[in-house]
Amino acid sequence: MLKQILSRLPRKALKTESGDLVRTDTGTPRSSSGSPGSRPTSAKKTSSVFPTNAVAGVEPSAAFNDVPIAEKLNLFVSKLNLCCTVFDFNDPSKNSIEKDVKRQTLIELVDFMVSGPPRFTEPVIAAMCKVCATNLFRVFPPNYRSNYLGGENDDDEPTFDPAWSHLQLVYDLLLKFVTSSCLDAKVAKKYIDHSFILRLLDLFDTEDPRERECLKTVLHRIYGKFMVHRPFIRKSMGNIFYRFVFETERNNGIAEMLEIFGSVISGFALPLKEEHKIFLWRALIPLHKPKSVGVYFQQLSYCVTQFIEKEPKLASSVIKGLLRYWPITNSQKEVMFLGELEEILEAINMVEFQKIMVPLFWRIGCCINSFHFQVAERALFLWNNDQIVNLIAHNRQVLIPVIFPALERNAQSHWNQAVLNLTLNVRKMLSEMDDELFLACHARFKEEESRLSLEAQKRKETWEQLENEASLQPVSGNTAVLVTPLATSITC
Repeated sequence: MLKQILSRLPRKALKTESGDLVRTDTGTPRSSSGSPGSRPTSAKKTSSVFPTNAVAGVEPSAAFNDVPIAEKLNLFVSKLNLCCTVFDFNDPSKNSIEKDVKRQTLIELVDFMVSGPPRFTEPVIAAMCKVCATNLFRVFPPNYRSNYLGGENDDDEPTFDPAWSHLQLVYDLLLKFVTSSCLDAKVAKKYIDHSFILRLLDLFDTEDPRERECLKTVLHRIYGKFMVHRPFIRKSMGNIFYRFVFETERNNGIAEMLEIFGSVISGFALPLKEEHKIFLWRALIPLHKPKSVGVYFQQLSYCVTQFIEKEPKLASSVIKGLLRYWPITNSQKEVMFLGELEEILEAINMVEFQKIMVPLFWRIGCCINSFHFQVAERALFLWNNDQIVNLIAHNRQVLIPVIFPALERNAQSHWNQAVLNLTLNVRKMLSEMDDELFLACHARFKEEESRLSLEAQKRKETWEQLENEASLQPVSGNTAVLVTPLATSITC
C-alpha cells in the first residue's frame, strides 16, 4: 500500500549512484540539482529508470497477463512512460542493467501489440507518440554526415548506430501501432501530425542503413493509413529532393524515399493531376543531375518509368529532360542513362518517339563514338532490343542519315575490337533494313568526308602561304609578327 501511495507522488529525475543524468519523460535532461544537463547516461534500478508518470494503481513492472483486461491499456501506458528515458550507448559498460530493463520493457510492449490489444484511446495514442518522439527524434552531429554515402566513398563500411538495440524495438513498436486495426486514424492524426512527419523525414539522413529501412516501412504505412496527410508527405519529400539537387547534394535517404514514392505513383488515379506531373519535371528529372546519382539510380529510374506507364504522353518530356542533364564527362553516368533510355523507349508510343527522335539519336551517335568502350558498347546494345529496332525501322528515312556517320567513323577508327564488331553488326542491320537508303547515306558520307578533307587542305595551304609571306617581310618597330601554329611560346 505504501508503495502505491508513493507512486502517485510527482517526482523529478533522481540522482544515481554515479551522479549521472537521466532524462525524464518530459524530454528535459536534468541533474540532481534540477539544472539543465546534457544527454542522459544512467539510472540506478528498475524503480528509478523512469521515475514519473506511472498510471495510478498500476505497477509498471507487472506483466500484461497478470492484470485484468480492463487494466491492460493502463499498464501499456505505464510501460510506455517507462521507456521515455534515453541512455548513452557510446559507452557499452555504462548502465547495462538499466538498458536491459528498458529493452525487456520494449519487447513486452511489442508482444502486447501483436497479441491484439483493445481499441486505443487518446491517452494511449499520446503516450505512444511521446515515447517514439523521445527515443527516435534526434539531431545528428555534423561529423555524423560529413561524407555522403554516395560520393567517392562507395566502398566505405556503413555507420551503425550503437543504440540500435533500443531503436529497432521502438521502430517495430511504432510500425505495429500504425498498422494496428485498433488505431483510429481520425483520432491519431492529432498526434501523428505534420510536425511528427517532418521529424520522421529528417531521420532519413541517418547513416545507418537499418534505420533507413525501418523509416521507409513506417512512413509508407503512415501514408497508407492517414489519407489526410498524403499531400503533405508528397510535398515534404519533394522539398527534400529540391534541397538535395539544388543546394546540398547531401542526404543519405534519397534512395529509400524514392522507393516509397515508387509505390505511391502506382496508386495515382488517371488522368494524372498537374501536381504529379510538376513533381516529375521539377524533382525526379533533376535528380539525374547530382554526381551521386548512382546510389539511388535504380529507384529513380523505376519512378520515372512508373509515370510513363501511367501516362505514355510524358515519355517525350522525360527524354528531353534526360538529354538536358546528359553527363558529357562522366562515363559511368552515361552508361546508366543509356540503360534508363532503353527502358523508356520500350514503353514509348510512335507519336511521342517522333517528337524527340532526331536529338535523341544525335546523342546516341555521340555515345557510339565515345572513346570509353563501355559507353560505346552500351549505346550499340540498343539495337539488340526489338522494340527499338522497330521504332528505327518505321522512321528509317530520318534516323539512318542521323546515325550513319557515327557508325562509319567507328568502323574506320575505333580502337576497341568489341565495339568495332558491334558497329559492323549494326551497319549490316541497317543495310538489310533499307539497302538503297544505306548506300545513299554512305555516298553522302563519302562526299562530306571529301569536302571536309578538301577544306582542311585549303586551310593548311593558306596558313603556309601566310607564313611564307610573313617570313619575307622585315621585322621593325611595332610590326606584328606572325607566329606559326606549332609555336609554343607567346610574345607579349
